[in-house]
Amino acid sequence: MKKVLLLVLATALSIPYAQAQLSKSDEVKKQLQTENVDTTAWTHAGTFNLGFNEGFLHNWAAGGELASLTTNGLLSVNLTRLAHKNVWSNNLDLCYGLIYAYSTGFLPKKTDDRIDFTSKFGHRVDTSNFYITGLFNFKSQFTKGYDYTYPNWDSFSTSKFLSPAYLTLAIGMEYRKGSDLSLFLSPLAARATFVSKYYTLMKPDGAYGVENGKTSRFEVGAYFSGRYVWNISKSTTFKTRADLYCNYLAKNATDSTGKVVKRDNPGNIDVLWDNLLSVKVSKYISLTLGATFIYDNDIPYSKTKIDATTGLPVDKKEPGEGLGWLQLKQVFALGLEYKF
Repeated sequence: MKKVLLLVLATALSIPYAQAQLSKSDEVKKQLQTENVDTTAWTHAGTFNLGFNEGFLHNWAAGGELASLTTNGLLSVNLTRLAHKNVWSNNLDLCYGLIYAYSTGFLPKKTDDRIDFTSKFGHRVDTSNFYITGLFNFKSQFTKGYDYTYPNWDSFSTSKFLSPAYLTLAIGMEYRKGSDLSLFLSPLAARATFVSKYYTLMKPDGAYGVENGKTSRFEVGAYFSGRYVWNISKSTTFKTRADLYCNYLAKNATDSTGKVVKRDNPGNIDVLWDNLLSVKVSKYISLTLGATFIYDNDIPYSKTKIDATTGLPVDKKEPGEGLGWLQLKQVFALGLEYKF
């Protein structure tokens, strides 16, 4: 009985101490978001979103898709190692979305697919907010992609896992304020694009910047990557990221006669701008609004496509046609969210 009483007393006394330690840990974590602290620790943060959208119609006079289901999943994870003046940060973003519709026999069609991993190692310059940093970035996707505007879209794919795959290696200077703000600039960054020969042979000019019949392309240039997290309130967070790449080796492409078939120069800067607004509705329910903008001179846009039956060019008649070469992905979801 005495042992039980002693155990209960020890547990009761330990609760305030544990709560104090947890509170202290939370305070340190919050401080590390906005300040560069000379300490040794691992920090982590993550968000998982899963959204659904369902629709059903019966005898609906106005018409519409009889039954549909859309799912969107997003996982964003950060793991950082602090060791006094050294910082090793890792960011992983995974996105995947599918739509199922009665009119297509509930064949799944992709609405989103992305793998994006960035790892940076930096050494702090004195007590400033500047770090000499090396960066590695990898981008690809999970499954095959298709052009659903074609009647026979499932007979050929436009992309697949590791095709394309983008690798970037860079060294430069980073301005960092905790984990919420990072501005990285590199005057020397190497980028490689890998793609299956299947896709580069489909078009005379190749695919994803890789020449016809080849499987890779290498570039050397300048690279900028900026990330910012704005905690608007306890329930609302806005994340934005901008990546810019300038290829020093860019030049006009010509045919055998010397005619310019593709114009390019170092001024054609590749742009990726990613935005995500998350609003916490309840403990596990959130509203998410995302928008990604991409401009890449190596991925042109055409208002026409080749008709599979006649072999002649026809108008695509796509929504957002006026955006031209700008790539846009917009996502809105109301669903489950878990932060860790």
